[in-house]
Amino acid sequence: MAWRDAKASRVRLLLFMASIILGIAAVVAIQLFSTNLKDNIQRQSKALMGADYIIDTRQVPTERAQTIIDSLKPDASEVNFMSMVAFPKNGGTKLVKVRGLEGDFPFYGTIETQPALAAATYQETGGALVDATLLLQFNIKPGDSIKVGHITLPIIGALKAIPGSTAISTSVAPPIIIPYRFIKDTELLQFGSRKEYQYFYKASDTLDLEVFEAKINPMLKAESADLDTHTSTSERLGRRYDNVGKFLNLAAFIALLLGCIGIASSVHIYIKEKLKAIAVLKCMGASRLQSFLIFLIQISGIGIIGGLIGALVGVGVQELFPLLLKDFLPFSVTISISAQPIVMGVFLGLFMSVLFALLPLLRTWYVSPLEVLRVNEQASQEPKKVKFTVFLIILSFLFLFSYWLLQDVAYALGFVIATLITFAVLAGVALLCIKLIRKYFPKRWGFTARQSLLNLFRPNNQTVVLVVAIGLGTFLISTLYFTKDILLSKTEVGQTAGSANLIILDVQSEQRDALKQTITSQGLPIVDNIPLVTMRMHRIKDQLVNDMKKDTTKQVRGWILNHEFRTTYRDSLIASEELLEGVWTSELKPGDPIVISISDNLAKDAKVGVGDAIVFNVQGVLMETTIGSIRKVDWGKIQLNFSIVFPKGVLEKAPQFNVISTSAPNEVASANLQRDLVQKFPNVSILDLRQVITIIEDILDKVSWIINFMAFFSILTGIIVLIGSVRTSKYQRIKESVLLRTLGAKNSQILRISAFEYVFLGLLGSLVGILLALVSSLFLALFVFKEPFTPSLIPFLVFLPGITILVLGIGLSNIQTVLRSSPLEVLRKEG
Repeated sequence: MAWRDAKASRVRLLLFMASIILGIAAVVAIQLFSTNLKDNIQRQSKALMGADYIIDTRQVPTERAQTIIDSLKPDASEVNFMSMVAFPKNGGTKLVKVRGLEGDFPFYGTIETQPALAAATYQETGGALVDATLLLQFNIKPGDSIKVGHITLPIIGALKAIPGSTAISTSVAPPIIIPYRFIKDTELLQFGSRKEYQYFYKASDTLDLEVFEAKINPMLKAESADLDTHTSTSERLGRRYDNVGKFLNLAAFIALLLGCIGIASSVHIYIKEKLKAIAVLKCMGASRLQSFLIFLIQISGIGIIGGLIGALVGVGVQELFPLLLKDFLPFSVTISISAQPIVMGVFLGLFMSVLFALLPLLRTWYVSPLEVLRVNEQASQEPKKVKFTVFLIILSFLFLFSYWLLQDVAYALGFVIATLITFAVLAGVALLCIKLIRKYFPKRWGFTARQSLLNLFRPNNQTVVLVVAIGLGTFLISTLYFTKDILLSKTEVGQTAGSANLIILDVQSEQRDALKQTITSQGLPIVDNIPLVTMRMHRIKDQLVNDMKKDTTKQVRGWILNHEFRTTYRDSLIASEELLEGVWTSELKPGDPIVISISDNLAKDAKVGVGDAIVFNVQGVLMETTIGSIRKVDWGKIQLNFSIVFPKGVLEKAPQFNVISTSAPNEVASANLQRDLVQKFPNVSILDLRQVITIIEDILDKVSWIINFMAFFSILTGIIVLIGSVRTSKYQRIKESVLLRTLGAKNSQILRISAFEYVFLGLLGSLVGILLALVSSLFLALFVFKEPFTPSLIPFLVFLPGITILVLGIGLSNIQTVLRSSPLEVLRKEG
């Protein structure tokens, strides 16, 4: 019976099936890709690092650290740092990451170059490997030369890939590789230079890296060094991409939920039409269970077939993810297919179809033959206890599935609550509109307008489900768009006239005046001249830092104890700072007790407050200080911010270097200044904020493209639900439209009736979705990003009319059968 009835209603059942296919496809694709990603990270963990383990330190190793490093016999070593380089061929300059390598690194994986032989010969020939994109940018080829500090080297190859780097990580400072023996000759490692020393090791197969790391790492950390194994690094990398996977899974899950709501609505109308047929079956002796099972088998079949098709589509879609995420991955992902996500897809299709169709299906159970034969709107209502039980099962499933995706109870609960609020608001607005239209129905309006409004609250109307489907899709896309604007607003520093857009780093004291003269001679201003003094904490309150490092019960965060602070001195707060506690001290006289100002995050991590004492080691000299104030610092601003600020009159004679900033009006002036500075002061590094902002925008564009791709599943699912719902409502309207034509209504009138209804639904759904996105983005801006929020008009000017027109087009295509045929023909066909 189920098979026979399904054949007669195959078009409608196919639309039910289509509602869940994309949601299943999205979930399966992401699950498959996440599984492949984890497998690839584990399989390629050594190739990702290039070694079995690495010891690194951001300073010249201490005597004890060097003893440990030497005792383990490193197979290769590296020093890397940021610096400016120049291309003598055309005078181009660029901030790069200089990597001085010695030894046969990498031991696993390869350095990919063009020509391929360059990776094996650059150390012997004394040449440089330069990032391939950088060569294209400056129209440089292997055979040309590059000036690194005080030396000029031939470029013997274009660097295409090296273990541990990604396209995103090399955007700001592309890598160049030179032999380690040339680093000293460059004279780039000056006082205050940021640098990193790395030592690469190849371990024996018998070495237990976890035990080894647990034993050696504490000794190295006490000497401000660190040990990373390929296993621990791959685990961190896996967790990083795991977070991305969780977000994408939730986006896919929303698409699936949307499809299930479409199924629930469509099955509701479908079952309502079948009640008379069920009544006949019951009069002929069919039991409640038999009538219930007929339609349960249909919905189960839809779920299984839809889940299987969705799983197969997901297998195909996952092939796109390596292309979408290639800039964020440090390796190539080998795709393989496992059975688990496919089985999960089929199970989800079956379980969610039945779960969300259960309430309408139960109507077949709680109806007596006599009641069904006199079917009306009030008939066959299932008990409230049953409704409550089904809703509880649905909520429990949503929570458990969310927890399985997120592995966090609070986040899973938050996601379920947020989902319920969003759906409730959309459904509530739709119901409120229906109520208002009924209460304030415009009886004096024209016939077509009144008939359209009546359709919105007639029996079997689709107003609620269409508003939810349209609104949710619009909400996702609009929230993404508004959030992207908030993130981009954080990069606006440096783009206004007069603000610094060129930052010159590592300026030595003896270079300061000559460098300032070079800038002003080109007609450019000195915006900031910030002195920097490096120091470490020696004692916090009454405890020595060295003792705290050994204390396993300490509450102070580890980075505080190992960090080399770059501090400054000045007499006033800057725009990115706000005084929270204490009193700001602008200047001290000789002999006064030294008071300092620290950032709120430093105070929290170091467990200190106003009045507490900190002793600093300033280049071997101990300096006692007292915390005088705590500042709130906006670290998101693209400008120099400091955890520790001294007043004037304390550090002027300490060993220091400077950061000088200026404002170039255009790219030509910026390029000329950079070229001049690199020639005269090879050790300085120049950060062009315009380039940084462009890179940030590019990264955000790539991220938003990925999110858009996932939101596309929700939008497309929403459209399919829309088509399914509209097509389902078609069967309710055909007789109504035919009767209107029989009574003399023209095709144009019927078109206007439908058009007005769908325009209203499209406008209401998309407008509520955009307004919800506006509110959620406002909360994000105020409480997460802590930024002022200026909403874009694009969602209102593009999304609102675009989605409304789409809804209108689908709705009007629904009644073409009625318009093209005679009333009698249509009535006979429906009969």
